Amino acid sequence: MTDQPIIEISELNFSYSRKDQTLKSLNLSIPKGSIYGFLGPNGAGKSTTMQILTDILHGYEGQINIFNKPLREQTPQIFKRIGALVESPSLYLHLSGYDNLKYITQLKQLEEGEIEPILKLVGLEGKGRVKVKKYSLGMKQRLAIGMTLLGNPEILFLDEPVNGLDPMGMTEVRELLMKINKERGTTIFISSHLLAEIEKMCTHISIIHRGEKKFEGTMAQLKQLNNKGFQVIIETANATDASNQLRGKYAGLDTKNQTEFIIPLDRKEDIPELIKDCVEMQIPVFSVTSEKDLEDWFLKLTK
Repeated sequence: MTDQPIIEISELNFSYSRKDQTLKSLNLSIPKGSIYGFLGPNGAGKSTTMQILTDILHGYEGQINIFNKPLREQTPQIFKRIGALVESPSLYLHLSGYDNLKYITQLKQLEEGEIEPILKLVGLEGKGRVKVKKYSLGMKQRLAIGMTLLGNPEILFLDEPVNGLDPMGMTEVRELLMKINKERGTTIFISSHLLAEIEKMCTHISIIHRGEKKFEGTMAQLKQLNNKGFQVIIETANATDASNQLRGKYAGLDTKNQTEFIIPLDRKEDIPELIKDCVEMQIPVFSVTSEKDLEDWFLKLTK
């Protein structure tokens, strides 16, 4: 992975109607070789952005460069270098997994010899001759991703690829994408509203809400930003007494109610020291709650 962007989006605006602007001056920079998570709640503008990047939607304002050239100047030739799965996969359920892949090789004028290695890569080795209607949801999703990998594209656009999957299916797809990125060096641009999945696989992330970017950076930068101040809620027998004992050491301490008090901390690593102080001062600790973990922070940002 390099810092060189393989996709650059500048001042992207798009509206479905005059009254509703879906994307508002969106700027994104996707590094080559990254797994880039495009995160936001439903209706934030993720699928719209995906459809613009894959030339499904037109009439946008702004600049999109892919491979250091404007997108408008590269279609349809660019589709030999990218693979895309936007919204739900289109599969022929009455055909086998192999024949679904064969159909794509014929459309793209590729060698049929690519099919077996793709089946192996996506974990469907030995299942290629089984009809897709007998596949689990996770197997169907992996087959759909396999279809996008034919021709060895340099970029994958995946719109909500784990949506509707059970935990096992999510794990299978996540591990597959990380494997593709590591072994092939493929840049993966993946949209999702599931923070936990994005957090586990992505090297970079942006957060979009109501068509506007709220954050862009590495996962480490996001976690560092999140850890700059959060509140710990301590449940005890008497919050007032406990607060009076701890107030000299912990600035900003405040009581929430009769049995709970709030202490602002700089880092999560300070929590053990806080608990130790409570024990030494004989303050009973019934529970400790972090009010601002990564998910809480994301939810507050997008409300």
